[in-house]
Amino acid sequence: MAVTSSGTVSVNGSKNGNGVNYSNAFIVVTSLFFMWGFITCLNDILIPHLKAVFDLNYTQVMLIQFTFFTAYAIISLPSGMLVEKIGYKSGIIIGLLVAGLGCVLFYPAAGSRSYAIFLLALFVLASGITLLQVAANPYVAILGKPETASSRLNLSQAFNSLGTTIAPIFGSILILGVAVKGADELAKMSMTEVEAYKLAEASSVQVPYLGLAAALVLIAIIFALFKLPKIEAASVPASNSAGDSYDNLHKSAWGYRHLVLGAVAIFVYVGGEVSIGSFLVNYFKELLGMPEVEAGKYVALYWGGAMIGRFFGSITLSDMTDIKKKNIYVALVFVLALALALYVTKEYQTGGFTSTLTFLVMVVINYIAFNIGKRQPGRTLAILAVVAAILVIVSMLTYGHVAMYSILAVGLFNSIMFPTIFTLAIDGLGKHTGQGSGILCTAIVGGAIIPVAQGFFADNIGIHHAFFLPVLCYAYIAYYGVKGHIPSFLKPSKA
Repeated sequence: MAVTSSGTVSVNGSKNGNGVNYSNAFIVVTSLFFMWGFITCLNDILIPHLKAVFDLNYTQVMLIQFTFFTAYAIISLPSGMLVEKIGYKSGIIIGLLVAGLGCVLFYPAAGSRSYAIFLLALFVLASGITLLQVAANPYVAILGKPETASSRLNLSQAFNSLGTTIAPIFGSILILGVAVKGADELAKMSMTEVEAYKLAEASSVQVPYLGLAAALVLIAIIFALFKLPKIEAASVPASNSAGDSYDNLHKSAWGYRHLVLGAVAIFVYVGGEVSIGSFLVNYFKELLGMPEVEAGKYVALYWGGAMIGRFFGSITLSDMTDIKKKNIYVALVFVLALALALYVTKEYQTGGFTSTLTFLVMVVINYIAFNIGKRQPGRTLAILAVVAAILVIVSMLTYGHVAMYSILAVGLFNSIMFPTIFTLAIDGLGKHTGQGSGILCTAIVGGAIIPVAQGFFADNIGIHHAFFLPVLCYAYIAYYGVKGHIPSFLKPSKA
């Protein structure tokens, strides 16, 4: 999930037409998108692991997401003020180091087997990632020609999705892959042996997170060695996508109805997406009796679907006129989807391809949905949200592999929701765009609140039917795509 830059930026003394090659710098910046996508999605593996280690219920274990995403609400605005004072490059470096510190704190948390220290480590880690997102996004817009800025941003977001796809596989092998003893086995052990086992189980996160800490520090050092252009915020055009000027209608961004409704859409989108991802491992374990290590790998289809859908979105929503080239790109995305499905399901080893074909059918439906959207962002958003809601309902009403693949397919339709809501919400805010961007970024706190609420319902009505919350989230997003994003400029409020 990448937070897109809301404004434009310019380079001191140039317009990126000075012949300087920023390719290496772009690669370094794009690595940040990959890293925060990877780390954020690793929470989906951490949740079932810590649930078993500390014998937590669903409400308690969802404090992981609550702690992580609360950092967005608390740290976003201070991060913006810090970046204004020290600059974007310094902000990125500090963000990397803070995130690295959060990863290091996993070592004492596991060593002392303290859930409270784990939550503290997650908050520090998320604070660093929040600062990274506030500081790093503008660089994507300037590292190259202005006319290709959008293309670079889409590419960086694709690498963010790549991180969220790889993380479940990585976490399943190194964290969930540790042999877990059942209740019967634990009952045969003495209290001392059980405590020693639980401590060893908790310690399985130490090496992976120390590795992440080392990677973050290394990226910070590499980033510090690059001489990057100084960034200045350029004036935001006081018009919307249609060219209508109305940025003086209100005294602040809060006066724009479509912005406020968009903040709610961001809140429920992030909350719904994170809620689904957080429960998948335990969901598959309960529905299919699937081992956690195997279930964790299937989570890659959920997040990988978002990557595939994002590629489809970038192709179908672009102004590409070369049909032959467009078809080649679409074919490559289908090949990527096939490769991902085969890797996760391992069906190439058995000769049966039922699961792979099921996933590919969902990919085809996703592509059709984009085409029905006819390159209209609001219309496309509404269609994707309706299909996502239907898929969640199907999963709630069924069992076995039907329930499993219908919920996994939701990832395909989540793909472009965040950037689409974001751009629709800030459309036409003019001089209030910066404030509007801050409001939308703060709304990411939905990823903290909605998963905890779903955890409460999972404890009381069962995990299977607790997914009604994401259905409500997608229903609201559909409303925003149909009507909520349309500005009410003819009747400005008194704000």
